[in-house]
Amino acid sequence: MSMGYADGRQESRLERYTKFWQKDLTRESEADSKGRLDKYTDVVNGYYDGATVMTEYGWARSFHFSRFYKGEGFAASLARQEHYLAAHMGLRSGMIVLDVGCGVGAPAREIARFCDVQIVGLNINEFQLGRARRYTEEAGLSDQITFVKGDFMKLSEQFGENRFDAVYGIEATIHAPTWEGVYGEIFKVLKPGGVFGVYEWCMTDAWDPSIPSHRELAHQIEIGSGIPELRPMKFARQAMKNVGFQIDHEEDLADRPDEIPWYYPLEGDILKAQTAWDYFTVWRMSWSGKLVTHTTVRFMEMLGFLPKGTWEVGESLKVAGDALVKAGQAKLFTPMFFMIGHKPTLAN
Repeated sequence: MSMGYADGRQESRLERYTKFWQKDLTRESEADSKGRLDKYTDVVNGYYDGATVMTEYGWARSFHFSRFYKGEGFAASLARQEHYLAAHMGLRSGMIVLDVGCGVGAPAREIARFCDVQIVGLNINEFQLGRARRYTEEAGLSDQITFVKGDFMKLSEQFGENRFDAVYGIEATIHAPTWEGVYGEIFKVLKPGGVFGVYEWCMTDAWDPSIPSHRELAHQIEIGSGIPELRPMKFARQAMKNVGFQIDHEEDLADRPDEIPWYYPLEGDILKAQTAWDYFTVWRMSWSGKLVTHTTVRFMEMLGFLPKGTWEVGESLKVAGDALVKAGQAKLFTPMFFMIGHKPTLAN
């Protein structure tokens, strides 16, 4: 019998997760894609019920990528990516800010410290929310950051219109069934003149869905990342305009000529580690590190310490990791299409 856990995880969601995709791309149909989009909340919850603990262990509590400078530590690069977003948005003391898809709250904690703003973190996954609240209390930031359960496709229902000075999303809104839907809701809850900043997962303009190998890479990233549908970058840009935002800045940060690419930790090559501590981070992404992690997860699941389905979600993570490296090397994918837009003061 399927179990529900006190921390919010549900075995039924975990066990259903990988069934939303056909593992063989040639068997994928429009019905499969529609099923994922219609049940996007089940896709996202099933994924994060299984992937959250593994991502915290194998990556960090900040569930996003970042650019690297030569010699820059992994943790420092994650924080700098968050600071870069906050600085470009002009966040400052006294602002009320919404974090859509806040994960376990690490970016919110970093930005709250950096900018002295009040942040509301929104997440649809109870398991992540519980961890976010605990980590934030441990950090002494509960008076600055609150976390609420909600669907970013229904923000105006939950918060009302013209509520926030700023809204940001860090590699989260790709989980939405449509960009127009989530961006439109963000537009509604922003005050006139408010700013929206986002790092978006996209297939680049070089990606051609008529090429089987390109489609296969997108499919593998989707199944291992809880994404109902990966979409081209140009669709994100157009969606921002369609809902009424005036775009102040847009750039694919992954296209910068960085000596150290954003995907380097996923390659698992310890010789590329930038600092001594990063050897351990990079090793966890190596074949031996993944073998240790996933074998441990399998035994913990068999012994009942983890919900059934966790190991299978972990296996999909490995598929996505390899695909992200290949797509990054070929410039077919970016996790950091960076856009800053504002809601006009006199919005129609």
